[in-house]
Formats: sequence, structure tokens, C-alpha cells
Amino acid sequence: MGLWGLPLTFMSLVVTDVVGAYIGSSCGHIEKIVLFMQSLLGVFFHFIGGAASGSFYIPFKKVRGWAWESYWIVGGLFSWLIIPPLAAWLTVPHFTEIIAQAAPGALEWTFFWGVLWGVGGLLYGLGVRYLGMSLGNSVLLGFTSAFGALVPAIYYNFVPTAGKTSFHELLSSHWGRIVLAGVALCLAGIYICGRAGMLKEKELSEEKKKESVREFHLTKGLLICTVSGILSACFNYGIEAGGSMAATANQLWHQAHPDVGTKFLYQNNVTYIVLLWGGLTTNFIWCMVLNARNRTFGDYTNRKTPLANNYFFSALAGTTWFLQFFFYGMGESRLGNGASSWILHMAFIILVANLWGFALKEWQGVSPRTRVTITTGIIAILLSVMLVGYGNSLK
Repeated sequence: MGLWGLPLTFMSLVVTDVVGAYIGSSCGHIEKIVLFMQSLLGVFFHFIGGAASGSFYIPFKKVRGWAWESYWIVGGLFSWLIIPPLAAWLTVPHFTEIIAQAAPGALEWTFFWGVLWGVGGLLYGLGVRYLGMSLGNSVLLGFTSAFGALVPAIYYNFVPTAGKTSFHELLSSHWGRIVLAGVALCLAGIYICGRAGMLKEKELSEEKKKESVREFHLTKGLLICTVSGILSACFNYGIEAGGSMAATANQLWHQAHPDVGTKFLYQNNVTYIVLLWGGLTTNFIWCMVLNARNRTFGDYTNRKTPLANNYFFSALAGTTWFLQFFFYGMGESRLGNGASSWILHMAFIILVANLWGFALKEWQGVSPRTRVTITTGIIAILLSVMLVGYGNSLK
């Protein structure tokens, strides 16, 4: 068990044991309370991960004198290359052996989905650049939520897998129809948020719009965020593809801790290494192309810029970004990697990103009608999450 693994796993086990000892009456009641506490921990971990994701772009705003591609790839090296293996080393025993002995096809498919997700992640940076934290995240993550929750179910409709939910099961069951209603509401929320962006475009002068978002461009931003949102859902598919590596980590951990009945809290950290290699590949190639095209290779050594400051805040942004999936993996180990975990994670990101958007005055100067519209869209997306969660609780 790594240094980071001890405190949080200990807390989880202590909470479970204390509840069990305190109740001590009916085994059925104890099991229900234990499951409830585990689910509560899962929600808490998803909240921390969502807060990290919704906040990670803020340090980039402190970077001065660098082109976007320069600070994006410096942050990305921490997000996708440096921090993931460090986190695995601290939390997953024998993680290198798990990767080396992965099931046939697991590495290739996990890497493949990482490459596609990397395109979505690359476009995320551009989407927020053109729309801002509030509108950009609402549109982009709304699409990510819907596609991340639905596509695996569609896949399992054609490739039936034990323990996995198919799209036919969603359509034919009461709980499944509630989940689909939640996804439909999520898409409606995206539309409403897009409508708010159009109202903002009409109401504010170019000067006013760029006071809060320096490069505001509605059409370009909405197109980029739509594509990014769809491709960003590939991260969830990558977790599914690398599930055998997580299962091996879980099995090895249980062999060392036979008295523990819950899943290994950090089992997904080994999967992230391979998945994020794919994301790094896409982003590194594109940023190097932009460095060459824009002649910005000099940014990394330009002493006319605050180099220490720029490297520090880029590294901080990248590290904060990785924490979203570090805690997502912990939440998923308690709730499962179904629609509930993915949508819950996305909802917390949308909530935190919009709080930042309002704090950064991205909607300052718009009419009350526009404020009501963006608020309605955000509420619709958050309500959709509750519907999906409720539907899955009935499963």
C-alpha cells in the first residue's frame, strides 16, 4: 500500500467497521448501511474530482507571454506523463507488472480510446478559450455526460457481456427509461445553455465580451465544444477497455488483504497510465505542430517572460487536472463505472466550472433574461444527473 493509499483506505474501512459495530442488530441492516456509507464516500470522491476538473484551467490564466500551445503541453506533460505513474507507484503495488502482463488487446484498445479522448481534451482547451469557463464547460460536458453514459450501453447491446447494461435493457426496464429521460434532459440543458450564449452574443459589444473571455467567439466555440464533448466521452470507454488491468490490481490487493470486502480504492490508477499515454500522443503532436507553425518554440526559454511563474502555474494546472481522475477512480471503485459514476462526475465539474464562470464575471453586463436562461440550462443539466442517479438506484 502506498503512502497516499493508507489514510483514505483506512478512513473508508474505519467508517464501515464503526457503523457495523454500532448497529450490531440485523445483518441485513448492517449491509445496507455499509453499502450506503460506501456510496456516500463514492459521491464525496466524485465531488473532489469534479472540483479539481472544474478548477484546473484557472492556473493557466496566470501564465504570461506564452502561446496557448506552449502552456497547454507543459501542463499536459504533468497531467499525462509525470503524475499518473507517480500516483500508481504510490498506490498500486506491482503496477508495472500488471501493465506488462495485461490481457491481449487491453493495452491497444485502452491506448486507442486515449488517443481519441486526447483529441477531445485538446479541443477542450480551445473551447474554453473561445466560450469561457461557464458556457464552454456546460456545452462540452453536457455532451460528454450523455455520450459517456449511453455509448457503452449501445456497445453491450451488440456485444453482450455479463454484468454490463445493454441499451435494450435501458429501453425495456423502468429504471432504464428513467436514465434515458435524464440523458434527454441533459441534452435539453445543453441546448438552453447554447441559447444563453447566443443571447450574450447579441447583447454585448465585442469589447465587453472580451473583458471576461479574451478571445470570445460563439460559433467557433460551440462547434469545438460539441466535437470535444463527444470525443471526451472516449475516456469512459478507455476505462472499460482497461478494466482487466484494474481487475488484476483489485485481485492482487485482495490477496494481500483477504479480510476486506470492498473493491480496491485505487484500482483504476494503473489503467490511467496507458489511457493517458494515448492522450499525450495526440496533444504532444498537435502542440509541436502549432509551436512550429507559430514559431513559438522560444517560449520555453524566453527570459523576457516570467519563466518560473509560467512553469509553476502550468505544472499546477496539469497536476490539478490529473486529480480529477485520481478521485474519479476512487469514486468509481465505490459506485461502479456505469452511467451513475460518469454523469455524477460530469455534474460536479459543470457545477464548479460555472461557479468559477460567475466569479470571473463571464456573464457580467447581460440582461436578466440571459442570466435566467443560463441558470435554467445549468439547473436542467444538474437535474438530469439526479434522474440518472435515481434510475440507476432502482436497478
